[in-house]
Amino acid sequence: MEIRDIEIFLTLAEELHFGRTATRLHVSQARVSQAISQQERRIGSPLFDRSNRRQVRLTPVGRQLRDDLRPVYSGLQQSLERARMASRGITARLRVGMLPFNVHDFHPYWQAFRARHPQWELQLRRAPFIDPFAALRDGEMDVLIAWLPVEEPDLTVGPSLLTDRRVLAVSGAHEPAGRSSIPLEALGDFQHAIATDMPDYWQDSYLPSHTPRGQTIERIALITDADELIDLVGTGEIVHTFPAHVTRYWSMPHLRWLPIPDMPPLTYAPVWQTETENDLVRAFAQTVHDLGATTG
Repeated sequence: MEIRDIEIFLTLAEELHFGRTATRLHVSQARVSQAISQQERRIGSPLFDRSNRRQVRLTPVGRQLRDDLRPVYSGLQQSLERARMASRGITARLRVGMLPFNVHDFHPYWQAFRARHPQWELQLRRAPFIDPFAALRDGEMDVLIAWLPVEEPDLTVGPSLLTDRRVLAVSGAHEPAGRSSIPLEALGDFQHAIATDMPDYWQDSYLPSHTPRGQTIERIALITDADELIDLVGTGEIVHTFPAHVTRYWSMPHLRWLPIPDMPPLTYAPVWQTETENDLVRAFAQTVHDLGATTG
């Protein structure tokens, strides 16, 4: 079985839809159908049940093949990637996920790490909006830049990287848009959003559940990514608190950013899984420690 055919099979096993699989892999739907049909002829058994026009299902043989191929394909990808890195003189890669938006502001840290450790590659990615700790635990990233506090028994918190004041994003047509600032107590007068699969204490550290006088801060919208969040703010359905650095990266004419002077600032720090800590993670933490925290 060709590597591309394995990729097509595993992607279809995830999507369970020929059209979505073709779109995801940037191939034609006919190419997907051809690859699956060839695999089924070689194996001598259907891999997918096609009786439902909208969505296919894995057969028992298909499920077994998926479970057997996943680790093989993953290992093959990792081997090829290590070979590509070795050809450039790179011996290892540190994958850093970012929850704050200001990757540019952190360039001194990235540059210092790369200058100190030219044999290692530093890869920066936007962290998933839903349950970002899962990416650490699943091994999809090595370090997460997250707001504090992080009180997870299996995670280690490194030195502070950024402390930033808070602002409220509102639609330009929303009632508070004409104010110059807004107190924390007033956040109870508006509707906010909530993300799923985040620890309650961690989400409350970003936006408390009650105002200082005990008024509930209502959260009505379940959001899955930052684009969805800012769209809801722009339509006036919700307001949302942000670290102030966001105003430099999301400058939109229909939004207003109101300082919240009495809301505690957010502090961000690198976080990693304790049991997978290695020389790269320790070197990154040392770089942050040496350069010190920045203020947004």
